Amino acid sequence: MHRDNRTPSPDAPVYTGPERLQKVLAAAGVGSRRACEDLIFRRKVTVNGRVAQLGDKVDPATAVIHVNGERLQADTRLVYLAMNKPRGVVSTMADEKGRTALADFLNNRVEQRVYHVGRLDADSEGLLLLTNDGTLAHRLMHPSYGVLKTYLCEVAGPIPRNLGKRLAAGIELEDGPVSVDAFRVVDSLGRTAQVELSLHEGRKHIVRRLLAEVGHPVSRLVRTAIGPIRLGDLRSGRTRRLTNAEVAALFKAVGD
Repeated sequence: MHRDNRTPSPDAPVYTGPERLQKVLAAAGVGSRRACEDLIFRRKVTVNGRVAQLGDKVDPATAVIHVNGERLQADTRLVYLAMNKPRGVVSTMADEKGRTALADFLNNRVEQRVYHVGRLDADSEGLLLLTNDGTLAHRLMHPSYGVLKTYLCEVAGPIPRNLGKRLAAGIELEDGPVSVDAFRVVDSLGRTAQVELSLHEGRKHIVRRLLAEVGHPVSRLVRTAIGPIRLGDLRSGRTRRLTNAEVAALFKAVGD
């Protein structure tokens, strides 16, 4: 795919029917209309599995568009955000008990109503994805798609050498077994340690319960990645729009 890392403008047009393909590609941030015409001419664009041609019209709300083999979300009504959830914030858009919730951090930046992809408990922090793309959100959350979530945890130490192997082999919890896909010790300071683990499970409090079960209760938990999307240097409480390349990477992660 044309690796344009620009974020589509929130002022991009909202289409009500078929439009020329190059116009749709340009509005989605692929490049200028001339550059998009060149991609079509060089047979780099497909629409619903068919190689596109100059002059084609598409409906961005329904067309499945790929550029250089990677999915492009051209529907400008769809929103994809990354958020660094602070500790003490509940993972709901609004809270009936009056607690600080996710919508309190959007500052009316998003006209469309968005929803969180999965949850982080109030005592946890880090990466959340917010979107109004229900199909993609479902696939990202469902364990059958195998999208990894990565966590950095501060735990009780010291960490035995065989802990990674134990976690990979599987630990029996009250609601069934769980195993990690990756584990490493980041830092060890005697009675405390930092560990990183990745898993595609999404059960409630799964990371905390797992580490407590093996004798290393968590004192701090930060989610640092969901599939290909990383928290990076996004400041606590801030949100940012995902780039075209990041949205394409999420589609690839769920096999689309």
